Amino acid sequence: MHFTQAIARLPADTCGAGQTTAQLGAPDVAKSNQQFLAYVNALLQLGLKVTVLPAAPAFPDAHFVEDTAVVMPELAVITHPGAPSRQGEVETIAPVLAGFRPLVQMSNRGHLDGGDVLLVDRQFFIGLTSRTDEAGIGEFAAAVEPHGYRVTAIEVSAGLHLKSIVNYVGRNTLLLTEDYRQHPAFSAFNIVVIPEEEAYAGNTLWINDTLLTPQGYPYTLAQLEKLAMPIIQLNTSEFKKMDGGLTCLSLRF
Repeated sequence: MHFTQAIARLPADTCGAGQTTAQLGAPDVAKSNQQFLAYVNALLQLGLKVTVLPAAPAFPDAHFVEDTAVVMPELAVITHPGAPSRQGEVETIAPVLAGFRPLVQMSNRGHLDGGDVLLVDRQFFIGLTSRTDEAGIGEFAAAVEPHGYRVTAIEVSAGLHLKSIVNYVGRNTLLLTEDYRQHPAFSAFNIVVIPEEEAYAGNTLWINDTLLTPQGYPYTLAQLEKLAMPIIQLNTSEFKKMDGGLTCLSLRF
């Protein structure tokens, strides 16, 4: 999969008021913006055209745009996020994506966050979490299966989203934590297991055969280096405070 476009949103001055389970203190707004701009610059270096949306102060989590939509070559599904405080974010994402893809808008019968949706070739793995439920997965499957995609639900017992702890890093390889090593849904993949103390580094982003990974996780970095791909390390300290990571900060297609 080769990406040419990305959509991202500037963090708002209110970003410290968002949803989080972390107990790391409030993010520094200035540092959040610096880290965001470094992230956008990395996408530009990899050849993507990046649409940067203005900050949305009424929605403190809105810079985590990944949760609002799932984009594939045939269409974009506008989600119904699991956190009530985030559901209004989709109203500003849908008009932007309409310029790139036909849209399917999910109803309010179920919930689905884009951070729970991992696409590998024609296979979607979707986390069953506090933010994504069976009704949401069923509605999503009804939208994408006519286009030849398969959907598999994965129960997530720890971590906010599936992609907090499981990610595809190219070369038929998944980066994940020990709890998912033996999961039958992942039996066809090469597996790179990271220790629990570096679980945050599981949110590594594979894009145009380059890996974007958070700074400060030496064991994970050593394992990724064995894949013989270029690696860009990015400081995500302020986004970690709000349960966010590298995949969360953009929609890529």
